[in-house]
Amino acid sequence: MALDKVKAYFAQYGIADRILEFETSSATVELAAEAVGCEPARIAKTLSFYVGDRVALIVAAGDARIDNPKYKAQFHGKAKMLKADDAEKLIGHAVAGVCPFAVNEGCDVYLDASLKRFDMVYPACGSSNSAIGLTLEELERYAKPVAWIDVCKLPQA
Repeated sequence: MALDKVKAYFAQYGIADRILEFETSSATVELAAEAVGCEPARIAKTLSFYVGDRVALIVAAGDARIDNPKYKAQFHGKAKMLKADDAEKLIGHAVAGVCPFAVNEGCDVYLDASLKRFDMVYPACGSSNSAIGLTLEELERYAKPVAWIDVCKLPQA
């Protein structure tokens, strides 16, 4: 189970006890925000894309959307999301629990600038009913991103 893999990953850093597990689903940004008790934008959703023969995992704010021109400039191609059937096989986590921790080889993690407006964010932990609260510094330390990038747009006020 992916949640167990993420727990073991965080155990090596002594923070596995910070993982939140919910009785209800946290499979969508809205459900996760309700379960955590925060605004939806603070949910750090992990979006997965095919990039050549690799997978790009982009961790972005819950209210952010991929900006296609920015994505194309960053990755030199059109954004093509992973098929749900490929997620678990390629990433190691199933859809609704995809996170940037304890991922398979061939996955490159990126953190999107949309997260930088928050001091604390809540990514999933490998299941559709889990999350962990992390500062941006912690997210960067544990997700081990290739880079911070800017490929999202925020909703217009």
